[in-house]
Amino acid sequence: MKLDEVQKAAQEQFAKQSRHYGRGHVLENIDDLREALEFLPLPMPARILDVATGAGHTGLFFASLGHDVTVADIALPMLERAASAAAERGLSLKTRQHAAEQFPCPDGEFDLVTCRVAAHHFSSPESFVRESARVLKPGGYFLLIDGTVEDGQPEAEAWAHAVEKWRDPSHNRLLTPGTWSRLCTASGFAIRQVLVSPFKQPDLNWYFEAAATSPENRAQVLNLVENAPASVKKLFRLSQEDGKIVWWWQRLTLIAQKPASH
Repeated sequence: MKLDEVQKAAQEQFAKQSRHYGRGHVLENIDDLREALEFLPLPMPARILDVATGAGHTGLFFASLGHDVTVADIALPMLERAASAAAERGLSLKTRQHAAEQFPCPDGEFDLVTCRVAAHHFSSPESFVRESARVLKPGGYFLLIDGTVEDGQPEAEAWAHAVEKWRDPSHNRLLTPGTWSRLCTASGFAIRQVLVSPFKQPDLNWYFEAAATSPENRAQVLNLVENAPASVKKLFRLSQEDGKIVWWWQRLTLIAQKPASH
């Protein structure tokens, strides 16, 4: 598996931090997936590929519904953690180790491709979307959930990018809903749903621990928080609660559909 520098950084980071992504992680709450499911008329069972699965929370959810799920990740320890969690719950998951920009899968293999809170690490979002379209069956669905910054907020977007990069250098870029929509349209998808909703982060120290942020980088983030412009404070509801720094990230849920064949 030949990796570029962004992919190598992500692989190293998530292999090292995999233990933080299991039980108790914020992504264990899958209410966002339940909500998205209302807009996904899937066959039963559907063949599903979850890209950059992490500890497998998304794949486990769909497997618990009886679907045929393959989870993929660039970091082998993440796949091992997902497989272990599946075994504990009596669920079946297939695992594949590969990057998000190139899938070792035949055309038209899946009914649904998902990716949840990971795409901001990808070196080429364009390639990821294009590959997702390729491996979907005609009429299949693409579900993307990730952090975002709403369109038309360049100051907040730049601030969020700086915070993420200092906190976790393997971060690449948060994309706006408009950018993701354009990438999907360029790959032939029809956009079915674009929703941006606030998602509360537990506190800044938890966020640091999840990424093993160095003391030097923590100081940089704290400086950004202390000097955050008014647009950032308003958009992310940046504040303190019980001595903790909290904020509300914007979470994008995008659903797109590959055209049915004629």
